[in-house]
Amino acid sequence: MKSIVILISGRGSNMQAILEARLPVKIAAVISSSPNAHGLEIARQHGIPAHALNHRDHETREEFDTALAAKINEFNPDLVVLAGFMRILTPKFVHDYNARLINIHPSLLPAFTGLNTHARALTEGVKIHGCTVHFVTPNLDKGPIIVQAAVPVLPGDTEETLGARVLEQEHQIYPQAIRWFAEDRLTVTPDCNVILQNQQPVESALRSPWEAP
Repeated sequence: MKSIVILISGRGSNMQAILEARLPVKIAAVISSSPNAHGLEIARQHGIPAHALNHRDHETREEFDTALAAKINEFNPDLVVLAGFMRILTPKFVHDYNARLINIHPSLLPAFTGLNTHARALTEGVKIHGCTVHFVTPNLDKGPIIVQAAVPVLPGDTEETLGARVLEQEHQIYPQAIRWFAEDRLTVTPDCNVILQNQQPVESALRSPWEAP
């Protein structure tokens, strides 16, 4: 059974969705960049080792990432999962976990990289928004895409209502991506595309609310 370490910074809603999905993985630890993250308590309630590594205790990103890697490596995980981890990682850190570091981003990448994705989607007037699980590379939000989920942008939507609709899909596709990794079904091609091996008719790398059940 593969093991994972989950990195968080706050409430940990995606982390909680992963914990409740009963995936075929060992969740070795949860590590937060903030000692006040609510997600730490949730992890402890599930009997998972939870650790805080305060980024404010380190003068540079490089120092923090070195300390973070040392803590992660204590658990020797097969996969590191960023679940609301609000720190930009250094290229060396990303390189050290190449092809075993994944993130979820609240937009249909490559659209709306970075922050404030829901507000920007509303400003641009897009009709479809969503979320993306991807492997992490040194280029922010540019890594190979594993799975996406699309939601409609409805008349009268606010940043909050749209964000809630997207978050519901995040809680569906992130556990699915981890399951595929655990089952050795994800292959990254030389041109940085992700292939899902042994894909079943009911599986898709794009979830949509318009699909028939």
